[in-house]
Amino acid sequence: MTVQPVVYALAAAGANMLGALAVTSRARWSVQALDAVVALSAGFLIAVALTSLLPEAIGRHGERAAVVALVGYLLVHLTQHTLVHHFHFGEETHEVNEAVGMSALAGLLLHTFFDGVAIASGFGVSASVGTLVFLAILLHKLPEGLAISSIFLAAGAGRRRALGAAALLGLATVAGVLLTDRLTVLREYGLALSAGVALYVGASNLVPEFQGRRGWRLPVSFFAGCALYFVARTVAH
Repeated sequence: MTVQPVVYALAAAGANMLGALAVTSRARWSVQALDAVVALSAGFLIAVALTSLLPEAIGRHGERAAVVALVGYLLVHLTQHTLVHHFHFGEETHEVNEAVGMSALAGLLLHTFFDGVAIASGFGVSASVGTLVFLAILLHKLPEGLAISSIFLAAGAGRRRALGAAALLGLATVAGVLLTDRLTVLREYGLALSAGVALYVGASNLVPEFQGRRGWRLPVSFFAGCALYFVARTVAH
């Protein structure tokens, strides 16, 4: 493996920490801007999953890749919305207990691990695909770090533990990159698994965060995210 995917994974992990710092430092930040980033990243992530990751995976493994992608989708649903009953992207404003915080962290660790797998698998196809996958992941890393740290704070944890939770998410992404070449199942089916995970995060995690909101600003951001992907793909190629 080249150094490049690891560097990109570290940059993505840094975005997790920035999101956590925005909450734990009590810095003033715009909820409207965060919503726009979530909508934009949802569009970009869904576009990457459906037009880059899944086609490449099916080209390599045929119908089996679609089944593996479904497994990836179901795994994230199991860990984030079946075993965990209280999770959303954004600042947690309700009091929760410690068990909720730990279960949310466990669910996100699987997702962020596959963020790393997606980066490594994308660069395994080409530098342009890897860059597109990285951009899709980077866009949702900040609200992801913000979400987990705010859940820990709402559960009564201190600033250090809230930052530590975000750091663990970043480390899981780096671990995903490092293990992709070392584990046969990830080396063979990382693209397909990543496609299912990315589709879930975009369509089932991020889109519900804004689809009930009124006005045109967030739908425009969502469609702009899809359009931005095609612009980025043209530039990358």
